[in-house]
Amino acid sequence: MDIFKVINTRHSYRGEFTDEPVGRADLVKIVNAGICAPSGKNCQTTEFVIVDDREKLQSIGSMHTMPAMRTAKAMILCIIPYKPEAVYEGHSFAVEDCSAAVENMFLAITALGYASVWIDGWLRVCDRARMIGDIIGLCADKKVRVLLPIGVPSDKITQAEKKPFIERCWFNMYRSEP
Repeated sequence: MDIFKVINTRHSYRGEFTDEPVGRADLVKIVNAGICAPSGKNCQTTEFVIVDDREKLQSIGSMHTMPAMRTAKAMILCIIPYKPEAVYEGHSFAVEDCSAAVENMFLAITALGYASVWIDGWLRVCDRARMIGDIIGLCADKKVRVLLPIGVPSDKITQAEKKPFIERCWFNMYRSEP
């Protein structure tokens, strides 16, 4: 699929997934897309846990009310250091590294005919990231930063309308008025 078509059709899917499985070969392709993402100072801080075990999926999915979480056929957990190391002028880029990996994986997910949604803020409350970390045996110096439920969507939806280019981009100088 053409990269621009993938970009224009990628969307956040929160609905139910069909019973069709997500093959391990496809999961490897998806995570390899994340591994290929750029990272600050090439530190490659993001690690991944692919969950396709039915019991673990159910344990994690039952914590959320979203249909995509409850019916996911696989999940990719993006792991970063609990206390990321500063690598440039006192700054860490672990969150940015993770975000770049997630976007690459979203594009791969779309290109392969699957759908997903970025689960992040939900992990940060009620100690959910730690609880999910316990399910996968995550060590204390790492945390689950982003979770991607994956499956074949049962509903056909399209990408949300985006503001036009002229409202969000200018050449050479920022303009606050249209």
